[in-house]
Amino acid sequence: MHFFSQRTNTILLVLALVALLLAPLVAYPVFLIKLMCYALLAASVNLLMGYAGLLSFGHAMFFGTAGYAAAHAIKVWGWDGSAAILLAMLCAMAVAVVTGLLAIRRHGIYFSMITLAFSQVIYFFALRLPFTGGEDGIQNVPRPEVFGFISLADNTTLYYFAATLVAAAFWLIYRIVYSPFGQVLRAIRDSEARAQSLGYQVLRYKLVIFVLSAALAGLAGALKVITFQLATLNDVNWTTSGEALLICIVGGLQTLLGPVIGAAIIVSMQNYLVAMAEWVLIIQGLVFVVVVMLFRKGIIGQLYAWLETRQARQAAPQLEAHNQAERPSRNQTGQGA
Repeated sequence: MHFFSQRTNTILLVLALVALLLAPLVAYPVFLIKLMCYALLAASVNLLMGYAGLLSFGHAMFFGTAGYAAAHAIKVWGWDGSAAILLAMLCAMAVAVVTGLLAIRRHGIYFSMITLAFSQVIYFFALRLPFTGGEDGIQNVPRPEVFGFISLADNTTLYYFAATLVAAAFWLIYRIVYSPFGQVLRAIRDSEARAQSLGYQVLRYKLVIFVLSAALAGLAGALKVITFQLATLNDVNWTTSGEALLICIVGGLQTLLGPVIGAAIIVSMQNYLVAMAEWVLIIQGLVFVVVVMLFRKGIIGQLYAWLETRQARQAAPQLEAHNQAERPSRNQTGQGA
């Protein structure tokens, strides 16, 4: 966050880590893990859409494919949790390679429709393949051990394990966004033709970020299945992709904190308003309308825009004083010439 000093950023980071460590003391760990999973899923969508300009309607296929792969590996094959998560991410990346090789050659709504079509194919496979359990899904997935000695049966232990992986994933996103690779992605987002004229292999960059985004979504899907011990058709349904997009828009696109804030709002509403049944969707719709009307860039995006405007106003008098101080010297130079 370039709006604050280095010291302020350090303090905020330390406070965030302390809050992450103490969160299970004030909230139910399973709810917190669900929040983190959807925040990571939304962050993967934001990485692709906000920084590469690729709007995906099919991220549920990576989320759900990874969930089914992790559930099958743990329940049927008896794999270690870390190996199952790695397999889940590899499966999501494999689906992304197949989808991306076709989708990245298209632009705009055509790219989005191809991702949606592939997502529906995966949904059909999840419904019909025998090992997925059909409409019942894969149930009673046992909580595994990770690295051979850490049991995830306890909710608090599982929380800290999931928090570590999610924090590492967000650190990776941060490194991607603020790396030369991320700068090229933003150049492609702003003007693909210009980036291509500068010699960049645009299709290669788009495929790489598409696969990386799928891997992050796969990690979120695997963690969700391990937490709830269940892989269902809802994980690969298009509505899950819609929820991820909604979280991004509410929190703010092109921001690292936007998916976290958006997930906190949407998942909290689903959790605490569950007794209101279908009214939850109506309330979510109203929240979405309010955010779009009042926070055009999302909650965090609008906050950043306000801070940027405030900094510009504070810097304006100093800039004007600097310009006035330089004018006499320029006039003297011109007269001497």
